[in-house]
Amino acid sequence: MPKVRSTGGPPRKQGFNKSNHSMNPERLKEGLKGVAKVRSKSTIKRLQMYRNFKAKRDKTGKILTPAPFQGRLPSGTQARVEPNQKWFGNSRVISQNALQKFQTELGAAVKNPYQMVMKPTTLPITLLNEKAKNARVHLLDTESFDSVFGPKKSRKRPNLAVKGLDELSKLIEEKHEKYSNEKDSNIVRDDGGVRDLPRDWVMAAGQSKRIWNELYKVVDSSDVLLQVLDARDPMGTRSPYLEKFLKTEKPHKHLIFILNKVDLVPTWATQRWVAILSKEYPTIAFHASIMHPFGKGALINLLRQFAKLHIDKKQISVGFIGYPNVGKSSIINTLRSKKVCKVAPIAGETKVWQYITLMRRIYLIDCPGVVYPSAETDTEKVLKGVVRVELVNNPEDYIEAVLERVRKEYLVKTYKIEDWTSATDFLEKLAQRSGKLLKKGEPDIGIVARMVLNDWQRGKLPFYVSPPGFEEPLPTTEQDNELSVVQDYNKIRVGLQYEGEDVKELEPIKDIEKAVVENEDKEDDEKEEEDNIANNSEVKDTDDAGTESDDSSDLSNIYSDMEDSKETEYAVSASGPFTVENIASKKQKKGRKVEDMALGGKKLTSKQRRAIERAQKRRKIGSNFYEVANVKNRSYRPKHKKNSSV
Repeated sequence: MPKVRSTGGPPRKQGFNKSNHSMNPERLKEGLKGVAKVRSKSTIKRLQMYRNFKAKRDKTGKILTPAPFQGRLPSGTQARVEPNQKWFGNSRVISQNALQKFQTELGAAVKNPYQMVMKPTTLPITLLNEKAKNARVHLLDTESFDSVFGPKKSRKRPNLAVKGLDELSKLIEEKHEKYSNEKDSNIVRDDGGVRDLPRDWVMAAGQSKRIWNELYKVVDSSDVLLQVLDARDPMGTRSPYLEKFLKTEKPHKHLIFILNKVDLVPTWATQRWVAILSKEYPTIAFHASIMHPFGKGALINLLRQFAKLHIDKKQISVGFIGYPNVGKSSIINTLRSKKVCKVAPIAGETKVWQYITLMRRIYLIDCPGVVYPSAETDTEKVLKGVVRVELVNNPEDYIEAVLERVRKEYLVKTYKIEDWTSATDFLEKLAQRSGKLLKKGEPDIGIVARMVLNDWQRGKLPFYVSPPGFEEPLPTTEQDNELSVVQDYNKIRVGLQYEGEDVKELEPIKDIEKAVVENEDKEDDEKEEEDNIANNSEVKDTDDAGTESDDSSDLSNIYSDMEDSKETEYAVSASGPFTVENIASKKQKKGRKVEDMALGGKKLTSKQRRAIERAQKRRKIGSNFYEVANVKNRSYRPKHKKNSSV
């Protein structure tokens, strides 16, 4: 028999909930064990709200209580929007002139490579682009699916170009007049039995799917992209496809041009190419060399500016992209001052992407060379260095193009051949001179042709593409370029000897007093010196490449008194005479004091001390083994040194 509650009893007491549950806002807060902070009433309400977000179901999955705004209203409609009083408040309105001004300024900032949008808004900016609205025709917005694509689709009225027979006859007459047999691809033509051979597989170098996958990995992983160009032919080694892809698909990534191999072209040509390319993207002239680089300090300075722009990130990644054999891996080795990437003067040496640490906040990514499939001929591909010379069939076919591009004076000076009538005659004379002969004295044309192509690709033949408008002086354009560095082109060491019209004077460099001092960074020098003291190791010759000549020139006055005599290398101090070799053999801290005393009590900087150590290390190369090594016969002296003054 069911229990029935009596209605005659006293009513239920309305009081505090005395339960000790954590979701009870009225529970006692004293004496709770293991509770650091008791939940407040607002926290309990928020947690209860989270519980109500999900629908309650039974064990079979049937919904017992729907989630908020997912049930059916009494009217039968489904609730979709949360009722909020903000829907009935004031909204912000922008005028049409202000909107157009915002569109213009934002579009100019996005397209300008010298400006960066540091804090993009969360608003849907793409809706402001009018072209994006009409880029796609929404057919189903005006027609139903059944009437267009369904089984009951209705026949549409055909779109005819003419309205009557007269217009049709006129259209036929116009097409008949414009018809040309040469442009008609449907006509079967007689080729005389001669057809072009299919393109050699070697000419597809740098276009494989694997290499393109490596490229896209580098692009996606990089914040800054450096496109490396060959200074001999900058426009020929540019990739319009990559630049367009970055502009449209990756507009938030920065692109910089690196004009590499400036030591192979005249300095005035480098200056003009940098001025021309800087109108589109920031451009830096660079010479990849561990011992004597150019542009290293300017590039590191620019990368540090980008690192400061991305201050919200712990580090930035810099990707190197470009054609094969333009020097991407060599630039990375130059920045690190040691060989960290495998390099070779041939195309395709880098197979996969590589991740290299430059400094604490800057990382470098090396990428294989990629060639975008275009209308380049086989000759252009070979002369750009895209194809390995040893894989080229019939290399003598490309020598004529080399003879056309290189001036005759340079060829005579390089190969010592005075005159020739054709490319074949040139190769025969070169084979006779170099001894590349087959049986019965026949010249080996193929081997000699590969020699010439190798000299061309490795920069032994003077050649460069003249920049457009080189006959007129450079225009003085004022451009607001925050991410820019000034370079002194007078310090470029050109390895080839140009003559005649190829030699011109440089244009005056604007703000040359602000030019970046190459390979000089006091903070890195001091940090490096502290590491060397802690590790008690010698400074490497390759460290801070390029500073050896600068340091020696700065210390010319210091060494003037010490280099008067080649036989003796003594200096006088308070403790008596000692040799320079003995300074290097002592501990570093004591050696510093002795050096300062020997040089008149002058306090030397860390840069000067490293220069002294390098000079001392060079002197020890020609020293006697029995003088510097710890051997038993230390007292032994060669006969020719017994009478020498000590």
